[in-house]
Amino acid sequence: MKKFKSGFVAIIGRPNVGKSTLMNQVIGQKIAIMSDKPQTTRNKIHGVYTTNESQVVFLDTPGIHKRQSKLGDYMNQTAMSTLGEVEAVLFLVDAADGLGGGDRFIAEQLGGLKTPVILVMNKIDKIEPEALLPLITQYQKLHDFAEIVPISAKLGNNVNTLLEQVQKYLPDGPQYYPEDQVTDHPEQFVVAELVREKILHLTREEVPHSIAVAIEDMRVESNGVVHISAVIFVERDSQKGIIIGKQGALLKEVGKRARMDIENLLGSKIFLELWVKVKKDWRNQDRVLRDLGFHKDQ
Repeated sequence: MKKFKSGFVAIIGRPNVGKSTLMNQVIGQKIAIMSDKPQTTRNKIHGVYTTNESQVVFLDTPGIHKRQSKLGDYMNQTAMSTLGEVEAVLFLVDAADGLGGGDRFIAEQLGGLKTPVILVMNKIDKIEPEALLPLITQYQKLHDFAEIVPISAKLGNNVNTLLEQVQKYLPDGPQYYPEDQVTDHPEQFVVAELVREKILHLTREEVPHSIAVAIEDMRVESNGVVHISAVIFVERDSQKGIIIGKQGALLKEVGKRARMDIENLLGSKIFLELWVKVKKDWRNQDRVLRDLGFHKDQ
């Protein structure tokens, strides 16, 4: 029997170095945004990359940042303890920006780390080829990197090479997630629950627990606004009418109340689209339950 390798890999780096772009390129599709709110201290799965031989679970970690408070100290400690528990760390930097104070600070925090750190130099498509080697030399002075891989996450250049390097550090292990699962959406789950909560508050006993909310699309627009499209499923046409309300009034109120909570959750302005669809007797249909994210073992 062929051995299967699996493991967890943390991605760190300054804001806007291309972490989301890299993740989308690796997974091959758009992945929902994750919250960067400083109160978030637990690991969040960004993406799951599975082949016939291995599975890599990519993790986000609390941001490593300069101390401003005791909370900041705690955040850094949490991040560093997480980095010590993964198989490898991807330190993503922006080659076009060059070496800056933020990169130096993160490298300092990695000083006592025994976990292999792979330096990923992103955006090489934006620099002249002859500028790359001197830049690598600068970064090599910061840390004893296990590997250095220049890539362009946007164009996909050298991303396969990066994945090959990552898999060198994976131990033999189980397949943690089904092969068709590419991401875990904690924010999507919470957003859906916030919408459902508002419906229950506004309809009370008129619409019992025969509703479900599914997030069909969640993306960040170029202006920074998070665009969310959610579908509210009900079992009967009469329930659809109740949720929409007279001239759409109740649905608008659901959107208004949910939008406030979701903006607080994500720390961003959002554009929320709500749709109501009838799936008759959906609570008793296994296929529909699976589509809505419910599983028998939950």
